[in-house]
Amino acid sequence: MVIKKYWADSIIREALFVLFLISLLVVAYYIRSTYLLASWFGFFVSAYSVIANDSIQTIGTFLSSNKQSRWWVLWIYVSVIFFLTLFYSWLFYNGDISHQRLMAKGFEEPPDNFVYLQLAAPVILLGLTRAKVPVSTSFLVLGTFVGSSSALRDMIFKSIQGYVAGFSISLIFFMLTARIAKKTFIGRPPMAWYIGQWIVSGLLWSVWLQQDLANIAVFLPRSLSPLEFLLLVSFIIVELGVLLFLRGGRIQSIIAEKSDVSDPRYATMIDAIYALVLFYFRTVNRTPMSTTWVFLGLLGGREISMWVRATSKMSFFSMISMLGSDIVRAVFGFLISIWLSTSVNPHVEVSRVHKAVVEKLTPTNPAH
Repeated sequence: MVIKKYWADSIIREALFVLFLISLLVVAYYIRSTYLLASWFGFFVSAYSVIANDSIQTIGTFLSSNKQSRWWVLWIYVSVIFFLTLFYSWLFYNGDISHQRLMAKGFEEPPDNFVYLQLAAPVILLGLTRAKVPVSTSFLVLGTFVGSSSALRDMIFKSIQGYVAGFSISLIFFMLTARIAKKTFIGRPPMAWYIGQWIVSGLLWSVWLQQDLANIAVFLPRSLSPLEFLLLVSFIIVELGVLLFLRGGRIQSIIAEKSDVSDPRYATMIDAIYALVLFYFRTVNRTPMSTTWVFLGLLGGREISMWVRATSKMSFFSMISMLGSDIVRAVFGFLISIWLSTSVNPHVEVSRVHKAVVEKLTPTNPAH
């Protein structure tokens, strides 16, 4: 009886969620021609869906290693950092909250009208997050606003570089430290590690916001008034409260299945590497990128190095299955993103993007 009740309750919850998504899709269809309503609808939905899907890579390890902390304490901490990060960008970049990510070529002009798929994209992202599919929110949401094939090419190329960098640095770092960490990270961590983990997680959260706020701000004017800024900040802080109360939601299980992420010592190392990689790519150029790809590369490199150094609790096949599952879900989300981008923007063709990416990845041969 208990099992039957559990499944019945699960079916009801999923049915209600599907009805909720359908309702949002219907609303998006009817308001798409009303610019003000459409822009704020896109913002409201994307604000939660983008942060919820990407929560595993920003505050995921923070949540896993602070299970003993009250949710509202964590909420206050991430909210303060969120406000300061946005306020800095809004104050010093003339009302722009994206830290100039939307000043990159192909994104500098705000939309003067919306098509249905642009408003449907963040709703689709909500469904994917519910299904525990970690996708590139940059491609899925921001990709529908891309202004040219070259802009999409630059996003893809920078994201590939990010994946390779995250994978390589993580692989080398944990190859060197896996055995030492296994021997020394025994028992309850000293308080210094908890303090360090909070500081590093806060820095990562801020650097991630500087990269991915563009995915939310793309629906709004490039320069926000004080009232618009306060409305935006207030709404997202409330959304963060919901997310922290739910402890990251279902998608948090992707982090929980990784090796030793609940230990603040390992969590601190993961977050520190991730923050450094994101900070580096933030300084390269203004082009938006997929932070999800960087994170998956980082976790992949770490799991492989720990298995090679015989410090992982996973078998070889369990590790390959887990990493393969992450990659398949990421590729699935990427294909949906490309479909949305090419459907919304007829001038963005898959063949052109593919050709441009291949040319950029292929070294130029010197003339003979």
